[in-house]
Amino acid sequence: MPVGPLTPAGIERAARAQLPPEIWDFIEGGSEAERTLAGNREMFARYALRPRALVDVSGCSTAVELLGSELRLPVGIAPMAYHRLVDPDGETATARAAGRAGALLVAGIFASRTLEAIAAAATGPLWLQLYWLRRRDALAALVERAEAAGFTALMLTVDAPRIGRRLRDLRNGFAVPPHIRAVNLDPELMAATHRADAGSSGIADHAREQFDPTLSWSDLAWLRERTRLPLVLKGILTAEDARLAAEHGVDAVVVSNHGGRQLDGALPALAALPEVAAALPPELPVLLDGGVRTGTDIAVALALGARAVLVGRPVLWGLATGGADGVASVLGLLRAELEHTLALLGRPTPADLDRSALAPWPTA
Repeated sequence: MPVGPLTPAGIERAARAQLPPEIWDFIEGGSEAERTLAGNREMFARYALRPRALVDVSGCSTAVELLGSELRLPVGIAPMAYHRLVDPDGETATARAAGRAGALLVAGIFASRTLEAIAAAATGPLWLQLYWLRRRDALAALVERAEAAGFTALMLTVDAPRIGRRLRDLRNGFAVPPHIRAVNLDPELMAATHRADAGSSGIADHAREQFDPTLSWSDLAWLRERTRLPLVLKGILTAEDARLAAEHGVDAVVVSNHGGRQLDGALPALAALPEVAAALPPELPVLLDGGVRTGTDIAVALALGARAVLVGRPVLWGLATGGADGVASVLGLLRAELEHTLALLGRPTPADLDRSALAPWPTA
């Protein structure tokens, strides 16, 4: 019998071989020279692990608690648009796989399946990600629907007053195919995503039309008034903004540079994690988004202060190559790698991870 991929990197190679080049570039690309995109991965190599000996690791666990939900794996599927670009079932397949793995799913505002269908397919924790739209009525309607469907938190992306210059999309003249839609929003509101000429991007054109660049800290009160759900801010990279988030009563923050797709040259997410975690009260969870590809990466992030991580592109690789089963394979590999790392580190649970588990990688 042939052996399946033994790492997410093997699934990545299979996905690249079968996806159209413009779809691959849309998923994989960063902004400008893609320095931050590369930096997200490179930062993990700067840490060495400090394993402890003679520790009972016969019963390792990868479970954590996050905003009142128990996760069997300290992983959330990052919010990403248009899962149907790579699989006909789209976000419902992703939801089924997340539930099977005991992972969190953060559905994107530009999901290609309805919130209600995603919720019906989900058997685990489910959050909704939002961009701040000029059309506040559309934003309010989404929040109301999410709460009614059983979503348990809202994640507001705060690093995108405009879309970064994603040169791959500009070169490809990328537009969302007409048969793939952000079905939770009015077609008129999303029309720009479906048209682009050479040298332009439907994604960027849509953001210029619909994203509200006036968003500020004071606007969070408007959102708070419309929901009882916990509020998570995604896109925090500094201690200054972490403290402001805590002062404004948010329930968690995500250290993220948007997967290297916004400001090129911004801090790699892992580099920003320690200062953000140190600036927040211990009871306020921190998540890391950016560059996580292995279970060892997860362990490093948790040791630096994250409660959990978000994983994006590898999930779409799995969805492209095997639908729900492919996503489950990615999450299963991450869980097996994390459990293996915890055992050999002598840190049998995520709670046992702290800075003492790490050292700088030695240099010549």
